[in-house]
Amino acid sequence: MALINEREREQARVARILHDRASQVLSAVGLQLDVLRMDFREQAPGIVQRTTEIQTMLEGVIEELRGLSYELNPSVVERAGLSFALERLVGRFRESAPGSIRLAAERDVRIDAHQGTVLYKIAEFALDNAVQHASFRTAEVLFRLARDRAVLEVRDNGVGFPVHETERRFQGGLGLLLMRYYASQNGIRLTIHSARGKGTIVKATCPVQQSPPAGSI
Repeated sequence: MALINEREREQARVARILHDRASQVLSAVGLQLDVLRMDFREQAPGIVQRTTEIQTMLEGVIEELRGLSYELNPSVVERAGLSFALERLVGRFRESAPGSIRLAAERDVRIDAHQGTVLYKIAEFALDNAVQHASFRTAEVLFRLARDRAVLEVRDNGVGFPVHETERRFQGGLGLLLMRYYASQNGIRLTIHSARGKGTIVKATCPVQQSPPAGSI
């Protein structure tokens, strides 16, 4: 789908800007402040403390930008593994969530890197829908191995919605459509259970290889 491909290209572009431009410029500013502090530490001792404070602020901003770039780029799963990527994802959504979000992810589940990336995207869409629309008190992201299948679940106890009616009327925005699309195109079984006042469960499963080849995560 052209819209989905365009969305991924835009995410990759923004990630590059944050990492390759914004972060590097801020790092250069920090270095210049270091030079300024050394040049004036005897003539104006007060500059040392002020520039140190500014550098600390810059370092915090740089770390946030790099983290956001890391999360926007789907290759985060290939580089660090799905469990770690889910930790970063949940941490990001906790900042704007109406309630608490718990993560329980088995670290020894190894799946194909591409399928891991798709599961990550499904988790991202499910959490975004929950945070934006569910008004939940608690939510959970679960990732585990069940026999020969990897299972991802995103649950919340929010307001819920009539799934078939919502999809038919396209009231759920792109989130539901994108989850369905990614699952159908990548051999992943996706189920969405919800009802008004009953919360929502998004569940995605895919087969795993017991002896993963190189390039698996």
